[in-house]
Amino acid sequence: MHISKTPAHPEVHGFFDPATNTISYVVRDPQSDACAVIDSVMDIDYAAGRITHDHADEIIAFVQAKGWHLEWLIETHVHADHLSAAPYIQNKLGGKIGIGEKITVVQETFGKVFNEGTEFQRDGSQFDALFKDGDTYAIGALQAVALHTPGHTPACMTHVIGDAAFVGDTLFMPDGGSARADFPGGDAGVLYDSIQKVLALPDETRLFMCHDYGPNGRDIRWETTVAEEKEHNIHVGRGATKEDFVRFRTARDATLAMPKLILPSLQVNMRAGEIPTDASGRPMLKVPVNGL
Repeated sequence: MHISKTPAHPEVHGFFDPATNTISYVVRDPQSDACAVIDSVMDIDYAAGRITHDHADEIIAFVQAKGWHLEWLIETHVHADHLSAAPYIQNKLGGKIGIGEKITVVQETFGKVFNEGTEFQRDGSQFDALFKDGDTYAIGALQAVALHTPGHTPACMTHVIGDAAFVGDTLFMPDGGSARADFPGGDAGVLYDSIQKVLALPDETRLFMCHDYGPNGRDIRWETTVAEEKEHNIHVGRGATKEDFVRFRTARDATLAMPKLILPSLQVNMRAGEIPTDASGRPMLKVPVNGL
């Protein structure tokens, strides 16, 4: 992995979705009109079975108003708490959809959970690009590096773009700590190691969260730095040991309920944001009983 000693300073715009506490990002190359969208959200009224695209339309309108050119739609991982709008945005603005290569592990695991047939490809072919650890790609003249940071899920990646890193669910804001590691394929010890990988980036690196829940009633925030996380993160800051983290994370995860949108999210997101269909071609989601 090569991180420039004098990295570029990309322009970053966050879009907060209050329904899922997700932050999506538009990241622009400062030397051109090229940009990327990271972790977009498709709206769902799960009780009504209704899909809409208000959040994605806001991002599309923003990019169009700026006159920017969308080159990438990045998924930091297969989200379990919101649905991706990547193909919807791609249809409007173009760009390639990318995710970590370990998506195949997630597809194999949840292909079984949802009893998907052989027509569901488990090779990641629904995505335009599958990133390996250390892979680089370009947003205009801006170099991005994909780092494999599993633990929350096997396919989690942190994307380092200039002096900014988009950590997905590997880390939360310092007062939020870290994400759960009890989903199938998750591992608290692996998550700790991945967090250390992020915290090994230069102290001044800007870190952008995928989620924020406003702990203790504070305003929603999504940007911090490596230095702030190392000093103040309530789960891993100030040299917290791996043993202590695993003990805490395991106990904490045992108390957590499943995310409200985990069933539709996994079915859609493992397909790169496409909604599955039944035999007649109608959009249809499954509810596996006692499957998780």
